[in-house]
Amino acid sequence: MQTNLADFIKNTREGEEADAILRKCVHCGFCTATCPTYQLLGDELDGPRGRIYLIKQVLEGKQATYKTMTHLDRCLTCRNCESTCPSGVQYGRLVDIGRHIVEKQVKRPLSERITRAALKEALPRKWLFAPATCRAGTLLFNTFGSNGRSSCPTCIAGVNSHLRGNASFSAARTMRCDSGRGTRSSTTLRPISTRRPYCTPEGQVVSQLRQVRQRSRWV
Repeated sequence: MQTNLADFIKNTREGEEADAILRKCVHCGFCTATCPTYQLLGDELDGPRGRIYLIKQVLEGKQATYKTMTHLDRCLTCRNCESTCPSGVQYGRLVDIGRHIVEKQVKRPLSERITRAALKEALPRKWLFAPATCRAGTLLFNTFGSNGRSSCPTCIAGVNSHLRGNASFSAARTMRCDSGRGTRSSTTLRPISTRRPYCTPEGQVVSQLRQVRQRSRWV
């Protein structure tokens, strides 16, 4: 792709990087096949190739509009397009440069600025979400289990019956220590206890299977 960058970006680091990326694009359109926003909306400007054209126009001096910003905002930055690009276009980096320039040229509505500022300040602070997370965990535990007992007796019974029926677990075994200092006896393994609380039955079963794996090392 031929480019003719504007003077405000021509001799800058971002301009040189964007120019190198744009020159790799061959307009093949393979990227549109893996772009989720293009598959959903069907608009060329909501696909990687269309956004590349929009960014190219902005870098060449065309004034960006709110419509340009909207098309760039719709990009999920999933970078699926990069996996199918035969030319190796670094679309993710190019759209970052384009968004940075468009953000300077176009003023967002007040409602969007307030929302984005609130998300920017709130999301990095874990203490804001800790109380809600604890309440959600308590609710799940009360729903799926109580008093540390499993609410999925079928799954737990299956694991315990496996332990009882397997001779390698039910019989006491001895093993020779690597250092040759003697023998170490392993006690008879009993069915797994369900005293530890878990929020979901799946988490409890996974933990029990992990205990089975650890105990099998001494058999």
